[in-house]
Amino acid sequence: MPKRIALLGSTGSIGTQTLDVISRFPEEFKIEVLTAGSNVRLLAQQAKKYHPDSVVIGNSIHFNQLKEALKDLPVKVYAGDEAIEQVVRGSTIDLVVAAMVGYSGLKPTISAVKAGKKIALANKETLVVAGEIIKKLVKESGSRIIPVDSEHSAIFQCLAGESGNPVEKITLTASGGPFLNYTKEMLRNVKPHEALKHPNWDMGNKVTIDSASLMNKGLEVIEARWLFDLLPEQIKVIIHTQSIIHSLVHFADGSVKAQLGVPDMRVPILYALSYPDRLISDLPKLDLSKYPTLSFAEPDPIRFRNLSLAYEALRQGGNMPCIMNAANEAAVSAFLSGKIGFLQMPDVVEYTMEKTEYFASPGLGFLETSNTRARTIAQNYINELSKKS
Repeated sequence: MPKRIALLGSTGSIGTQTLDVISRFPEEFKIEVLTAGSNVRLLAQQAKKYHPDSVVIGNSIHFNQLKEALKDLPVKVYAGDEAIEQVVRGSTIDLVVAAMVGYSGLKPTISAVKAGKKIALANKETLVVAGEIIKKLVKESGSRIIPVDSEHSAIFQCLAGESGNPVEKITLTASGGPFLNYTKEMLRNVKPHEALKHPNWDMGNKVTIDSASLMNKGLEVIEARWLFDLLPEQIKVIIHTQSIIHSLVHFADGSVKAQLGVPDMRVPILYALSYPDRLISDLPKLDLSKYPTLSFAEPDPIRFRNLSLAYEALRQGGNMPCIMNAANEAAVSAFLSGKIGFLQMPDVVEYTMEKTEYFASPGLGFLETSNTRARTIAQNYINELSKKS
């Protein structure tokens, strides 16, 4: 029997690439559920192609349009965020691919964890916001999280077969984005369309902007803390512009293991779908002769402050990573719409971290409150910055 998949966020970058992978292995995988936020047209096209049991559109205003588009198919159609949370619990689902972007992916992932589902996690914000809560729920329910991000997939693969062997640290690699060699003055003047031109990876708008500001790597640092049970000082970041080495594990005996591959998200997606097996694929293979030089450098915390802010949020713990994430989502949206400049994004994050109430041991309800408060504080500060510019 093929593995039955619930794909949350099917119309986004990871979602569409996941469907591409599944199309290559029709005997291995079957789409059981598709969900999207607002892209009703693409969701309908996907449903017609993959014939899932159920589809859910998060924005309820599009329900009738989706229902009409699929009236000739035996597909159950639902709408609303609660429907997404409910549909992942279905008994026919073997694996949930959590590919929704940002904070919106938190509740559906928690619902899947509580149901004991195996989860291929591409939504890093879930562990950033509520890592401690998620870890506890995973232990209670028997759920399993397989990372999809190329960096965390690399660490996961390097740790395979190493149970009980002491890890000294891990190193997450970062491409550095399109502005790696820009001066601070140059960064002040960059435009959204420039930031969306990533040199190596094909990603959605939000993740691409985060990559350009190094916030994406900061989020990955926090995610790694919970995925691999590490201290902040055990998680390092290094700039590797070629994006061939996806991350490294340093063992206590001095050995270092690295996972290499071409910069193509479909490779770690396939690994997460097929784990613990590896399937023979026609995806691009690495030819090291085409990369005679692999370079590495330390990230610059002066020009790219978001990485330092993420480490600070991780060290403080509690609801601070949630606050940081909410502020960053607001800042990225404001930058993409032209309301603030590139270098003002970390200003918004830092200001919001300073002004939002801190709590050391938050429950899920308090995290939801923190998320709302932080977004309000960030948006008010964005409005002030926008008036001054």
